[in-house]
Amino acid sequence: MQLRWSHAGVLVRDMENMLDFYTGVLGFKITDRGPFPGPGGGEIVFLSQVDTDHHQLAFVDEHRDDSPPNSVHHFAFRVNTLDEVKEMDARLAADDRIGNRLPLTHGNAWSIYFDDPEGNTLEIFCDTPWHAAQPQADLWDIGKSNDEVAAETRRAFEGNPAFKPIEDYYESFAEKLQNG
Repeated sequence: MQLRWSHAGVLVRDMENMLDFYTGVLGFKITDRGPFPGPGGGEIVFLSQVDTDHHQLAFVDEHRDDSPPNSVHHFAFRVNTLDEVKEMDARLAADDRIGNRLPLTHGNAWSIYFDDPEGNTLEIFCDTPWHAAQPQADLWDIGKSNDEVAAETRRAFEGNPAFKPIEDYYESFAEKLQNG
């Protein structure tokens, strides 16, 4: 199984300043934004320059103090299939150095979030066949068959106003990137 770099979540202090820089200077586009579903609250904003990735960066408004420690929320790696996500979860379950395994679906991905031995959060995920506006998060049962997981994910997110086939989302996003 090959892990492909996908995106980083970054904790920020001044969301608007960061967005101004990343969109105005570096040319990223905001793909979604909303309240962060984690315990600290705040906001999460997703950015991308690539028409096949919903986001390359996710800014989380949770860096509350002036200390310079780690500002990374998580590192994400993409795999090709749901079976590979499940295979990785089995590897993680067998390793007692790994903490906080959490299977989440965002409607557009099936993910396993976990902490590495030093407490850095990692995400291993594969795409679902759909797009849903973000942020979204729901638990999924890794013990169910792939067909059951897909059917439950569809039912959970098809009411989302932006729910559509992922190819349709990427096509419209490619047009947005080209037209500025």
